[in-house]
Amino acid sequence: MAKTRTIVRIAGRDYPITSNDGEEYVRRVARFVDRKISELSVATRLPATECATLAAVTIADELAKSHEEITRLRAQMESERAELQALRAEKEAKA
Repeated sequence: MAKTRTIVRIAGRDYPITSNDGEEYVRRVARFVDRKISELSVATRLPATECATLAAVTIADELAKSHEEITRLRAQMESERAELQALRAEKEAKA
């Protein structure tokens, strides 16, 4: 896919974003970031730059937790797959 340049609005400012991802994806990500900053702005009444920093930390935290959960689920899936293979082998040995 070719690079696309999309103008998005985050915290009241326009930003040009060039990405290999589609325009709708870029807009969705920008809306997510804008929403996080807005939520923090309302909750804390801090300046936009500080809200942006807190939003970045919050998003990074969510990302790290998601990666940990994916790793845990992959390990669980692999364990269950090995258990299933062992049960199949046991069943075949009895047959």
